[in-house]
Amino acid sequence: MATDAATAVVREARALIDAGKATAAIEKLRSQNDTADPRVAVLLGVAYYHANDGSRAIDVLQPLLPRLAPGSAERREAVQVLGLSHYLVGHIAESIPYLEEIRAALPGDIKLDYALARAYAQTRQRGKARESIARSFAVTSDSAAAHLLTGQMMNRLELEDLAYAELKQAQRKDPTLPEVHYLLAQIALFRSRFDEALELIRGELAINPAHAMAMYLKGDAYSRQAKWAEAIAALQQSVWINPYFSGPYILLGKAYLKTAQPGPAEDMLRRAVQYDPNNKMAHYLLAQLLQQTGRIEEARKEFAIAERLQGDLK
Repeated sequence: MATDAATAVVREARALIDAGKATAAIEKLRSQNDTADPRVAVLLGVAYYHANDGSRAIDVLQPLLPRLAPGSAERREAVQVLGLSHYLVGHIAESIPYLEEIRAALPGDIKLDYALARAYAQTRQRGKARESIARSFAVTSDSAAAHLLTGQMMNRLELEDLAYAELKQAQRKDPTLPEVHYLLAQIALFRSRFDEALELIRGELAINPAHAMAMYLKGDAYSRQAKWAEAIAALQQSVWINPYFSGPYILLGKAYLKTAQPGPAEDMLRRAVQYDPNNKMAHYLLAQLLQQTGRIEEARKEFAIAERLQGDLK
């Protein structure tokens, strides 16, 4: 392929990728039947990545890498996409060397730092994960804030033991730092340590009395203890502060049902469906209530909706 022709193809394919048309870019690049030009070959791998086909991106870029000049734009892009593609397909450990290499070349890229933080966390490298996330959020790596941010990320990745260790460090360094008690309460609740969770929630609300999610968690803890009056009070406070989240309405519906208050229960469950039409649990509980109150046809419709929706009932 002539250099000017390759330049034109690369320019057109890049425009397609930027426009969200990665499949069209792949077709254009493959139709040339010539990937000898490294720009074309690299961009084909990039297009596969943007088409959510990480495996093919790796297949294209991995053997190409030794041919790319160190420091070249083509190598930087290939390394970046290899790191992200390995991560995408679940090769977490394999992604790290590529992400480290590209982060060194692009030190100000906070997205790369965050991707590295997640990869380090998933390979249980707590210290490196914290250093990377600290760079992402421009805090010092030994600060309470860094421990909090790392713990929050690890909690979302369901790395509960690592999250707990980071959050306890944050708590020791700054007992008044918002969000720490709340996240520790989430872990305690997950472990069914309800009294510990409630104590931690009280600590969070002492720091931030307008924390709607902490109030929701408080209601959840009381619900699991079948303390329905306390649950209702906490959940009502939660919706007063944030009326647009379906979770408290669902738990309020359950609590009212448990205390033989079908009218308020229905009101809460219909509000939950209004704010989150795709919530399977809200439709299922509403169907049960309608069935119990003799509205069989309405109940059948709600059961059908719940059955169509994805996810487990929780």
